[in-house]
Amino acid sequence: MASPCSASSPADPPALEAADRILLEIATVQHCLEAMDSKISVLTVASSSIRADIAGFWERVHDLDQRLTNMEGQVAALPKHEAELWFLRTKEIDLEDRSRRDNVCFFGIPEHKEGSDIKTFLKSLLPELTGLEFSPPLEFQRVHRIGPLHKATPDKTRPNIACFLRHEQARQIISAAKSKGPYSLGGTRD
Repeated sequence: MASPCSASSPADPPALEAADRILLEIATVQHCLEAMDSKISVLTVASSSIRADIAGFWERVHDLDQRLTNMEGQVAALPKHEAELWFLRTKEIDLEDRSRRDNVCFFGIPEHKEGSDIKTFLKSLLPELTGLEFSPPLEFQRVHRIGPLHKATPDKTRPNIACFLRHEQARQIISAAKSKGPYSLGGTRD
């Protein structure tokens, strides 16, 4: 029996047509695969970009989640901070009141009546007005007029504020002023 390859018979035209069609189909399929391969490459690049974007979004979401957690912790701590703030404000008011308890305001003392030393002036004036003897003698931490001098109304007097060194002396003067009522000094009444 002879092998089919060794036979030298003329080619069968329908078989050649079928082979050409098969080769044409194979070339078309190969062309489609190459086109698909390039599209897959584009999709792979786009997919990598999307993955990178998603990773960035996850980092942002994680960061935002941490910030939200921190914010929730701070919001949860607000009542404690409000209580501390209320306590500190109360303490501040108390300290201000305590620091002012030795202060006494004097109204109606004419401008420049005290001369150059208002402390000495008040040391001599207060025993005279109140009728009290002070032992130890009156001492002040500071004494000054409050506010600017009124140039438009020179007859208007500014109040004097005195911070006494001893709290008891400030209370004695206030009590004496309450019991004696208004007094007159140099034509003014207070």
